[in-house]
Amino acid sequence: MTTTVRKIDGYRRLENYTPPEGVPITFVVSSLGSRFGAQTLDILITFGGAFIAILLLAWADVMAGSALMALFFLLIFFIRIPYYILSELVWNGRTLGKRIIKIRVISADGTRLTPYQITARNLMKEVEVFTPITMLFGAESFPWPIMTAMLIWVFVVIFVPLFNKRRQRLGDMIAGTIVVDQPRAALLPDLTDATRAATARFVFDPSHLGIYGRYELQALESILRNPPKTPEARARVAEVAKTIMRKIDFPERVGRRDEWDFLQEFYRQQREYLESRHLFGDSRADKFHARKDDTSQGR
Repeated sequence: MTTTVRKIDGYRRLENYTPPEGVPITFVVSSLGSRFGAQTLDILITFGGAFIAILLLAWADVMAGSALMALFFLLIFFIRIPYYILSELVWNGRTLGKRIIKIRVISADGTRLTPYQITARNLMKEVEVFTPITMLFGAESFPWPIMTAMLIWVFVVIFVPLFNKRRQRLGDMIAGTIVVDQPRAALLPDLTDATRAATARFVFDPSHLGIYGRYELQALESILRNPPKTPEARARVAEVAKTIMRKIDFPERVGRRDEWDFLQEFYRQQREYLESRHLFGDSRADKFHARKDDTSQGR
């Protein structure tokens, strides 16, 4: 299945994106405005600390103006690179600016985002924008042909995202990454209203939700789409509920009249749990995932 980008309702949507769980997901490709806003916040964060340090040195009058300017750009360099790389490593493709704007970086091929991709895209950012702009600030130190070339280069890299559907800059193309809006965990629309009434009646902790995987969740979804109207259907619901309660060792007693609500709430919390695990690259295909992990680690 090939990943495609289509414009729907004014948004560019990344369709047929298949993450490690194997279920295609549709992401909204982040707008240039969102990316610019996140980048502006990150620049304010990285420049802020260095600027305060320079102000203190200037107030103390311990260095000359030219030396202070050189120190400022040096501090920015040694703050900026670790900031972008480490924050995206720790927060799974998000800097502080991206967290605030609610966008994130994902791997274009559906695999888990790797340290290599994060490092490559952020080092390329230095080559694309920051280093040329720094050189432009020191225009008097370079001959005009070099400065003209730097100015043209900056304009080219800034406009690259405008001419590709995925809005990738050069660093994203090299690293194989895409910036998308932060996805929100959501239930299927026709099941959301049905489970809302049962919210908080039954609470499941991670030890309960970590047993089953995507396959069992899909099987439960097929049952919940057809409310039981016959004795046979109600018997099936009771059997499924008892099986799940026994499998997860659920501590509470569930009456026959509450078995349907129990399944609805288990479905909702199980889906949210699996979606949250997916964001961290944890693929849980079925209830045998733990056994498969143990087997792979024992090889």
